[in-house]
Amino acid sequence: MTGPQGEPVFLRLGPPPEEPNQFLVDGAPQSYPPEVVARLEVDAKEIIGRYPNQRSALLPLLHLVQGEDSYLTPAGLQFCADQLGLTGAEVSAVASFYTMYRRGPTGEYLVGVCTNTLCAVMGGDAIFDSLKEHLGIGNDETTSDGAITLQHIECNAACDYAPVVMVNWEFFDNQTTESARALVESLRSGEPLAPTRGAPLCKFRETSRVLAGLRDERPDEGQGGAGAATLAGLRVAQQNDMQAPTPPAAEGQ
Repeated sequence: MTGPQGEPVFLRLGPPPEEPNQFLVDGAPQSYPPEVVARLEVDAKEIIGRYPNQRSALLPLLHLVQGEDSYLTPAGLQFCADQLGLTGAEVSAVASFYTMYRRGPTGEYLVGVCTNTLCAVMGGDAIFDSLKEHLGIGNDETTSDGAITLQHIECNAACDYAPVVMVNWEFFDNQTTESARALVESLRSGEPLAPTRGAPLCKFRETSRVLAGLRDERPDEGQGGAGAATLAGLRVAQQNDMQAPTPPAAEGQ
């Protein structure tokens, strides 16, 4: 475009590369050594083989490399691009869209406190502030021992168990400031408490590999399924013989 006198005007598009929302972290690997590439390629081949269009495997591949480094690094992004025949820009555009992909080194346990409306009013804000004080870290920061990264997170779709804390995406329901502190202490001690529901905890890198679609070796301890709070509405409907209305017939049928 040109200015009022016809002189050229150059517009810089996008944020400068040094801004924190870019995948630039001091010490992050820029490329993987051949032995790491060879090892990751075995898993990548299994993942890519599940998709008719190989570029559809990008999201699980991003989890795979996050499991390697605990966050997305230039090396991981380049690996994904090489496996799928994509450009670095295409991979970064997808990776930067989703908050489940980490931008910096992550502790062994990612502790997320829901601070959306219902969890917040039920005590989520107080839990988050209590954990910040207890651990001596702020939002999205990691303890000095590398055990815990703390962050506030958006709705976990578990409002019936508010306030909810998640550790590596496993649920810890109906938390209080006291129970949340006990939870993080169990993580630091190496003897983590069992989630309210779901599989036993594993480390963050292992969780990322599970999310990539690789085999989950954790035992099924019967913690899955809907709980009493989730089924309360169904129970009331059954007790009162309530039925869903019959939908009107579609036109033309």
